[in-house]
Amino acid sequence: MDYLALLKLAAPETLVVVAALAVLAIDLLVMRGEPARNRMLVAFLFAGLGFFAAGFYMVEAGAPGRIADGMLVVEPIGRVVKLVLLALSLLTLALSLDSDFTDHAGEFTALVMLATVGMMFMVGSENLLMIFVSLELTSLSLYALAAFNKRNPRSAEAALKYFLFGGMAAAFLLFGLSLIYGITGSISLPAIAKALHARAFDPVMAVALVLIIIGFGFKVAAVPFHLWAPDAYQGAPTPAAALIASGSKVASFFLFAKLLMTGFAGAAGSGAWRAAVPGWMPLVCVVALLSMILGNLAAIAQTSVKRLLAWSAVAHAGYALLGILADNDRGVSSLIYYVATYGLTVIGAFGVVSAIERDGDATLADFAGLWQRSPLLAVCMLIFLLSLAGIPPLAGFFGKFYVFVAAAGGAKQLGLLWLVIAAIAMSAVSLYYYLLVLKQALVGEAPADTPAMNVPLATRLALIAIAIGVVLLGCAPDLLLGPIGSALGGAQH
Repeated sequence: MDYLALLKLAAPETLVVVAALAVLAIDLLVMRGEPARNRMLVAFLFAGLGFFAAGFYMVEAGAPGRIADGMLVVEPIGRVVKLVLLALSLLTLALSLDSDFTDHAGEFTALVMLATVGMMFMVGSENLLMIFVSLELTSLSLYALAAFNKRNPRSAEAALKYFLFGGMAAAFLLFGLSLIYGITGSISLPAIAKALHARAFDPVMAVALVLIIIGFGFKVAAVPFHLWAPDAYQGAPTPAAALIASGSKVASFFLFAKLLMTGFAGAAGSGAWRAAVPGWMPLVCVVALLSMILGNLAAIAQTSVKRLLAWSAVAHAGYALLGILADNDRGVSSLIYYVATYGLTVIGAFGVVSAIERDGDATLADFAGLWQRSPLLAVCMLIFLLSLAGIPPLAGFFGKFYVFVAAAGGAKQLGLLWLVIAAIAMSAVSLYYYLLVLKQALVGEAPADTPAMNVPLATRLALIAIAIGVVLLGCAPDLLLGPIGSALGGAQH
């Protein structure tokens, strides 16, 4: 193996790891006696430096390459997704600057960075073994982040449920991957695709696909593998929940799409209405439909805004799966745009929730009169929730529109029109519970003795940047779709 070539291909991940180790060393050796706020700021600056160095290398010097039978693959579209992951992780850390859930600033920041490294390796591999290892690196970091608030018993409960469900899902996934290796004799996705093309769909392949969809269904919180999500989102520290809902989803969906569309291209089948063909498509259609229905209906009954966002995430997983079901370059393009803008928006929503949690539990009642207490938070939450609902001209509208068109368009996929219609109907339902939050924030009256909210400067700046990004990506989607289309080789967008 050419280790110099390997180091060049893995240079962005290496830079982030070095920065994470530097954060730990500085926090332990230099900043240990300083206030937690100062330590978090220094950790954030070093993390930002590491993220910037990794992003700069990918843009300026990261030549495409492939090594060790797809163990590590650097390609243009993967580079775009990695840049999105770096941006989402940096925004998560920015919203953590004024949090008071932990005194272990260095450890928290390093875990966020290691989770990001795992996500980057997920994006950059076409080898089943490397895929599983990178998934577990990400998962283990996220389990620890979910338990980071030692002052709140719900945090330990959230982490335990997340870990137990995650361990079970990992076992299903590993079993499914082992079956694929058994019937194809390879752990490289292109070789697996070639072998499956020459093989009839049989019960062993069906079992393998079911097990793999179970494993990834957990990662993306899709029904019926979503049971961990509401408790994990509610109990985990809000910045950790934001990372689970954003960066983790982006990497998992991209990897899921690559696995199904590249590795299992010969076992796609069809999910067309009354003309289904055995394969992964009908399975994913069922998961998508159930996710959209249950996620939106369950969100209506929530009084905790964090749980509402969790059930909303279940529904959005169903929408995002439509991009995979399109099974073409336009589907991949729409999927990446959708999960990237969703990740950006949900980080902003959790940022507002984090600010509200300083004065309450972030229930619907705690949002009452937000307009009088903090107009900035109210306006930002208005932008974020309307974007999640798919209201123009925000990023969420174009994300849904593009993924719906990708799934319904073309002669091959016209049979998925039934699923797109269901998605549009459920998207209309989602507007109701988002408006419940906005009604409290914009119309509800705050108690007479409630003081104005003092939102820290770092939180204000981060939320303003995210809100501007959501509006810009909605009004000018080519800012993101342009690089995605170029990376995919000129796919139409």
